[in-house]
This record gives sequence, structure tokens and C-alpha cells, in this order.
Amino acid sequence: MRRRTVLASALAAAVAVPATARAATPGPSVTASGTTLLDAQAIYFVSYDGLVNNNAFQKNGLLTYKGYQYAAWYTATRNAVVARRALGATGWSTITLSHQLKSDDSHNVISLGVSRTDGRLHLNMDSHSDGFFYVKSVAGLLDNPASTAWTAAVLGSVQTTLDGLALTSQFTYPQFIATPEGRLQLGYRVGVSGNGRNALAEYDGSAWQALGEWTSATGTYTSEHGSSTARNMYLHGIDYDTGGRLHSFFTWREQNSAVMCNSGGITNHDTGYVYSTDRGRTWRNDAGTLVATTGGSDVVAVTDSGLVVDALNPDHSLMNQESQATDSAGLPHAIISYVPGRFGQCTTNYVTDRTANGRAFHLRKNASGGWQKTEIPVALNSSQRTKLVLDKYDNAYAVLPYGRIAGASRSSGYTDWTLLYDAAALNAFGEVVIDEWRVKADNVLSFMYQEKSSGTTPSALRVADFALPA
Repeated sequence: MRRRTVLASALAAAVAVPATARAATPGPSVTASGTTLLDAQAIYFVSYDGLVNNNAFQKNGLLTYKGYQYAAWYTATRNAVVARRALGATGWSTITLSHQLKSDDSHNVISLGVSRTDGRLHLNMDSHSDGFFYVKSVAGLLDNPASTAWTAAVLGSVQTTLDGLALTSQFTYPQFIATPEGRLQLGYRVGVSGNGRNALAEYDGSAWQALGEWTSATGTYTSEHGSSTARNMYLHGIDYDTGGRLHSFFTWREQNSAVMCNSGGITNHDTGYVYSTDRGRTWRNDAGTLVATTGGSDVVAVTDSGLVVDALNPDHSLMNQESQATDSAGLPHAIISYVPGRFGQCTTNYVTDRTANGRAFHLRKNASGGWQKTEIPVALNSSQRTKLVLDKYDNAYAVLPYGRIAGASRSSGYTDWTLLYDAAALNAFGEVVIDEWRVKADNVLSFMYQEKSSGTTPSALRVADFALPA
């Protein structure tokens, strides 16, 4: 009997090990499942080191909703194009709009939004410190896509207001955000680079209203080199977590280059963070202190305390408008990039220096409330931005310039970053546009990219898909 008991105990122990292993959380992985062609002749010109069809600050140039994926871009004729496909399909159905891109400026992106309250698709496009163009689809278009005709008639006419709401004559960086209850918000910049303010508008399913500005361009910032009295807060993103909190990481860009060691750098400094618990009506710093009321006299300013979560002076070519995400616990994560001090304490040409020595870093708030920063050990080899994605296990993925993908596991505390996909086969230009919605919809990392070209020769625009851990 004693021998049987020992054998039984040993067998139980042997069985228990695989059960534990099976329950372990998988680490990051990507499995390429192919690419699809959006446009063989998409417009191509390099402006501000980027492409108008593939700027990382687009929110959203590519999105998934109720089993269909939607994309928007400019074709070789300069016309705006909107397309859709059923998830898994290889072909896209396109609608060419009458609107044509007005200038060769990579800021003039197209952003897509979804108002769940009435099933409409929204587009905002073609603006850089001037007027915007807006399209709103018929109601219900996105709710029953399989039975809804995909024609120009369902998108409606091109407007220069939000159904009569003008907002501002100096409009840039449209970012659509869906609220937890299904309203649609639009974040944007008022003013110009180095002297601008962030603002919000909201659509409730019947009308748009301006909520107002929530950041300030004024106040004095002083570095070891000099001072500046005007600036712009550039957002890494603006996103709701699963609990309804609205998060935003940002950098400041100063108007006066006297704050830098060399005028060939870029005046961006510090990584800041704010959040809102009331749909963007008020904003708080990391400690929970109220720092702004949207549309009020007290807005987020460079002189406010408690904003900076990663300090960096303007001498390292810190990039603006990189990316962010929130994990399943509602904790905020961001990607930032700059030239680390080991390569010198003064960048003299931000494009050249970032390309030669730039590195991306994963910055996150941990469960104990502290901030952790980890360098991603893959050289940027580019001046361009990196996008952040979290899978359903909270593993992190950095989609680097050219479509390269690095990953780190939640279980390691995001310390095991490694390159998962080298993207050599894509021949991508630089930045990519992530489908933030699709990861949650069907566990696929999907991004839009454009192939390298020269001058103004049009090139292929594609979507690449990667299966994430099941």
C-alpha cells in the first residue's frame, strides 16, 4: 500500500506540472498572415520626413468595426479614397471622394471615426493650421455592412464644418475617440506649431458641440540654454481604458529655439501625462490633482506641477506624437524615442542624429503606481515614430519604422524586448498606421504601410496582418 501511495503521489505531481504550464500566460509572438493591396498607385511625396498616407499620429487611418475593416488614403489623382473589406477577405471595395488633397503636406492626413450611437462613419481630412474637410455617412452604415451598399451616396457631401460647427480657422491633427457610451469625440490642435492649444468636440448622435480648449500655449519654460514663452503640447494619443478613464501622454515643443544647445535639434522636451475621469471635461495629473477644466480659464500649462513623468531636456531630439495604449488593468503605457546621452549630450541635426543613434523606450505606470522605462534594444535607423500595441495578455509590441515588430512580455515586467519581425519583405517607407480596434476584435495586429518610392512617383499602399497569441 505504501508503494501505491508513493506512485500515486508521483503521478499526481507529474500531472500537475503540465497543467501549470498550460495555464501560463503566453509571451509575445507574431505570425504573418499576408498582405492585401489597397492601392497600386497611392500618392507619394516626402514632407516633414513623412508620407501623408502613413503618419503615426493618424487616429484612425485604419480601423475595424463589427466584422469589417475600413481604410482611408489619397490616391495618385489626389482624391480621397475610403475602402472596406470583411475581415479575412483579400479584396477591398473602394469609394473615391470628390475631395482632392490641396497641398503636398504630410500633416494633411485622413482620420476615421465611428459614432456607435447611430452607426455612422466620420472622416476628417486635409488640414494643417487651416480649415478642415469633413464627411459623415448615413446612419446605420456600419451596423449592417454586409447588407449596405458601399457607394459614394452613403458617405454624403464634403463639408468644411462639423454640420455647421466651424471650431477654428487653424485646425490640425484630428483624432477621433469613441466614448464608452458610444459618443464620438474629436481631439484637435488650435493654432500652430510652437504656439498651439489642444481642444475637444463631441458628437452625441444628433449634433456636434465644441467642448473647448484644455491646454495652454503660455508660460515660461527655461532650460540651461535659454527661455521660451510659447509652445504646443503634442499628444502621443488620447484613449479610454476599459474603466472609462481618458489618458493622454504628451511632450512640449517650445517656440523659441534658444532652449536648445543647437538650432539643428528639435525643441521637444519632457514626457508628461494627464487623465480625465469625466469624458474630458476636467484633467488631472498623475497624482490626481486637478490641473485643467476644458473650456475654462484653468487649462494644462507647462508651469503646472506634477505633469512630467519622464524628464528630458531639448538637447536629445525627443520625438512628438509617438504612441500610447492602456492595458487590461487600465494602466497607461507609451512609446517615446530620442537620442540617448551615451551618444552625446547635444544633437545638431534631429533627422541625421535620430537616424544614426535614436532609440525607442517603453514607458509605463506599474501596479504600485511608479513609472518604469525600458529601452527597446533595436536601433530606429530612422527619424520616424514607433507605434505601441498591447495584446489580450498585455504583452507589448512596438511597431518600429519600416514595419519591424519588437515584443516584450508582461510576465517579465517588459524587460525582455526582442525583435520578432524584421519587415525586410515589406519595403516600407517609414511609419505605419495601426488598426487599434482590430487587436481587440479578432486578435490580429494589422497595419497600413506604403512602399518606398522616389520623388513623387506613386507607390503601392498595403495592409499587413499578423496573428497574435491565441
